[in-house]
Amino acid sequence: MNAAPSQLRPDLAVIAEQVTPGSRVLDIGCGDGALMRALRDKQCDVRGVEIDGASVERCVAQGLSVVQGDADRDLAEYPDKGFDYAVLSQTLQTAVRPDRMLDELLRVGSRAFVSFPNFAHWRTRAALMFGGRMPVTRSIPVSWYATQNIHHVTIADFRDLAREKAARIERDWYFAKERPIARLGANARAEFAVFELSR
Repeated sequence: MNAAPSQLRPDLAVIAEQVTPGSRVLDIGCGDGALMRALRDKQCDVRGVEIDGASVERCVAQGLSVVQGDADRDLAEYPDKGFDYAVLSQTLQTAVRPDRMLDELLRVGSRAFVSFPNFAHWRTRAALMFGGRMPVTRSIPVSWYATQNIHHVTIADFRDLAREKAARIERDWYFAKERPIARLGANARAEFAVFELSR
């Protein structure tokens, strides 16, 4: 049985709600396929790319169309505007070149959804300022040496990157304790963010 959007991780739930039924979607870094299953219920044609072989096997066993691949290299194989939406959830900060990844998302998809942990959240700032250590928080749950995060992006940084890349921010959502919060002061208050982009 597929998870209802309300049972998804909050960023995935927002994305699932916004995607138009029947759309063509590429889910990059699809993990366990939770978003793909929710979009399949909306009669979307959903494809996934995932680097972890075990996750790919689990997705395929559920009948999901997922290939093993490295988004830093393999997105170049997809055609221009081959999808209505390209989704990159909680993966941008693990990309070798997030700027190039954003270009690729907006090349293969007419629209793109990007979600990421906000490294400017006040708990992260406090851990660095008062503890002098890289933080372990709800949105950054492992120690610095075990994390896959190689770029520490903030909401303000991402907005600047979108501007540099001539990407239009269509909509944005911010969350703290997995609940939506207002845009005002989100760079310090949000644990993670979701952006819908076009070009």
